[in-house]
Amino acid sequence: MTVQKSIKILLVLSLLTALAGCREVVVPRPRGHFRISLPSREYTGGDSLFARHNIPFSFEYPVYSIPGPDNSGVNRDGWYNVEFPRFRAKIYLTYKTIDNDLPELIEQTYTMNIKNHITRADAIDEKLIRNDAEKIYGVLYNLKGNTATAVQFYVTDSTTNYLRGSLYFDAVPNADSLAPVIDFLREDVVHLIETLRWRNN
Repeated sequence: MTVQKSIKILLVLSLLTALAGCREVVVPRPRGHFRISLPSREYTGGDSLFARHNIPFSFEYPVYSIPGPDNSGVNRDGWYNVEFPRFRAKIYLTYKTIDNDLPELIEQTYTMNIKNHITRADAIDEKLIRNDAEKIYGVLYNLKGNTATAVQFYVTDSTTNYLRGSLYFDAVPNADSLAPVIDFLREDVVHLIETLRWRNN
């Protein structure tokens, strides 16, 4: 084999090696989530909506929500919803008139929060609610992790009115992807509680 032929073979092999080495390595992208656009906070309220439906309480609600009696067709007294169509979310509200059963109602709410969600919750934080001027007392539960509900609460005036609320999404629980919306709607739940007024007091 001549020197020129050896050099040509060596050049071809070098070129092939260089081309093979320049190939782009494909790296899978990490899973991502869509960017969620959140609306500006703005609230409305007044007794007219609640009086029209004979609801025994009122509160300020976001303009991007639809409050009203439960329309699931179950037809149960005391069931109300605040729907957030944009987020496929809903605050389910259940109202009860206290009939010497306040401890049982509180225990029922506590059992629903702890027993039904403790296995999936990473943590459950409780925040006491107390508004002496409006006779609003209760607990706000913040559930962390992939639970079916991230926010629950109950409030009462201790004598006549009892209201329980739960925030649910019409989606598979995924705390990471839902976190911005959960945080956003949690503030709306807090605003609901802060502006809640019993209409029969």
